[in-house]
Amino acid sequence: MSIALSRRRFVHLSGIAAAAALLPVSALAAPVTLRVGYIPIIPMTQLFIMQGEGWADKAGLKLELTQFSSGPAMVQALASGSLDVAYVGIGPAMVARSRGIDVKVLASNIIDQVALIGRGPFAEMMAAAPSAAEGFKSFHDRAGRPAKIATLPTGSVPDTILRYYLNRVAQADPGHVEIVGVGEDQVQQALLAGAVEGASILEPILTIVQERDPTARIVAPAGTMLPRQPGAVLAVREATIAADRDAVATLVELHVRATEFARTWLDRATDHVAAFVGKGLVDPRIIGKALRSPHTNLVADPHVIRDATAVLQDFQQTLGTQVKPVNLDELFDYSFFDAVPKAG
Repeated sequence: MSIALSRRRFVHLSGIAAAAALLPVSALAAPVTLRVGYIPIIPMTQLFIMQGEGWADKAGLKLELTQFSSGPAMVQALASGSLDVAYVGIGPAMVARSRGIDVKVLASNIIDQVALIGRGPFAEMMAAAPSAAEGFKSFHDRAGRPAKIATLPTGSVPDTILRYYLNRVAQADPGHVEIVGVGEDQVQQALLAGAVEGASILEPILTIVQERDPTARIVAPAGTMLPRQPGAVLAVREATIAADRDAVATLVELHVRATEFARTWLDRATDHVAAFVGKGLVDPRIIGKALRSPHTNLVADPHVIRDATAVLQDFQQTLGTQVKPVNLDELFDYSFFDAVPKAG
């Protein structure tokens, strides 16, 4: 057999093996309904894939989806008892736990998702300055006002990452920056309208803005703002775990498989994400480009985000966005992820 033929056979068999590893799990004995909250953003890709592929229904899970504009809004829904599952940022998950809401983080969605994007003269000054602090100062001195940086509301991951970056990394003068907390759609609108100088935000907004505004650029990538920063997670109520442990285990397994699916079948993943993100109005080409972005690093393993979560929590204490510190050993439950059969 020739080397070329052997290689083609290896690739073919590898594809079959990968596909087999991604088949949905066996169906539950009886269908279980889970009320799931989510934000229509790329870090929730796993949820969009399992819905788009029909895996949940085939596995006996009926996912009743409710869309939210931000993590803090989802925390309120968790507090009211109207959700069983939350695809939410790690920041709001910690806030929820600190307020006595019985949530457990069972899986990660993504790491290194939030970057600082700038536009116009601000982006130019940040690129030319010897340090980030000098860049913010240059804009302040030139414009006679602070640089307006949009992000999601206080307590959200993008907001916390921004404040961490400004305080601990850039060490910018607080008088040189004005943080504008709004909803995800409003962040994009404000950037494209020139109402703000920049934003601490994630995909697909990072890609959309750079496509539409030739002056826009990343002025602080995720790894600069906080290396291996945690992002969105899969969080589940303890009451739900106690009542339907098998259903929760099935959900986590589908989540892990969806993470692998996104890497293997990017075109199909793009179609599923495009159905949720941007209300179907965002060009699938843009969604595909955003999924290939260095700021879309899908990681399901919750062990990976433990250390950076501790850093975030320590910083949130200085901001006063948590009532009290959370015991991360109680917040995280690794047992579901660790029990999922891994490909290879």
